[in-house]
Amino acid sequence: MSEVLASMAGNVWKILVKAGDQVEEGQDVVILESMKMEIPIAAELDGTVKEVKVNEGDFVNEGDVIVVVE
Repeated sequence: MSEVLASMAGNVWKILVKAGDQVEEGQDVVILESMKMEIPIAAELDGTVKEVKVNEGDFVNEGDVIVVVE
């Protein structure tokens, strides 16, 4: 199991996956908005999305778990 972490603090602008989706290493799973920039957050390995821990509009801090992949 792997956790996808926020690389910086920001607002969750768009969630690109849902539980049950297959993802590949390097695939964007969430887009954060910080300082008027869009920052894509990618899966670090292939797998199935087990849980999305955030909602669009949520604020996350650097290091927060945003998606769990197994």
